Formats: sequence, structure tokens, C-alpha cells
Amino acid sequence: MNGKAYCIAAAASLFLANVSQPSRAASFDCAKARTGDEKAVCADRALNDQDVEMAVLYRQLKPLLGMGARGDLEDAQAAWLKRREGCAEDRSCLSKAYEERVLQLRNGFEALAKRGPF
Repeated sequence: MNGKAYCIAAAASLFLANVSQPSRAASFDCAKARTGDEKAVCADRALNDQDVEMAVLYRQLKPLLGMGARGDLEDAQAAWLKRREGCAEDRSCLSKAYEERVLQLRNGFEALAKRGPF
């Protein structure tokens, strides 16, 4: 398979993977959404995208931390999830909560980088 055909096949595979899972947000299964915040994230593409970014950052950062810091990250995530739930269906509140959490997670990566070298 030449390079162009490979790229086309890879793009088609990614497209089909995304099409086959329309009820999936990054951090939870939309088919099982029960709370107002979860339902709002599943119904709004921008919120879903923010959820994807937050979940990816969280999943990437977590294994890079030592046990104590990892526990702190898990506690902060649990507190953030309660805050998100408190937003209920308020999309503005949800978007702001995601923006703040993404910034916190990015700051976690910056703190690790400052400790380098790796």
C-alpha cells in the first residue's frame, strides 16, 4: 500500500470509529448519562469537545505523578466533577468549569516540565 492509500485508509478508519460511537463522550458513556450536566455535555458538541480535552489531559497527567500527587489529582478531579454536576444543564456554567479544569491540568504539566530534565 503506498503512502497516499495508507493515509486515506487511516482517515477512513478514524472517521468510521467516530461514527460508530455517537453516544460516547470522553469521560463517560452518554447512553448512561443520568445527571443534567452529563446530559448537557452529550447534547452539546462544544461541551463534548471540552470534555474530550479535559479527559485526555487528566488521563495523560495522572500516570506521570507520584503517589501523593496522584491522589491529590484524583481528589481534585472528584471535587471538580461535583462542581460540574452542580452546574446541571447550565451550559455557560459547564463551559466555564471545563475551561478552569483544563487550565489546572495544563498547569500540572507545566509544573512537571519545570522539574525536568526527563
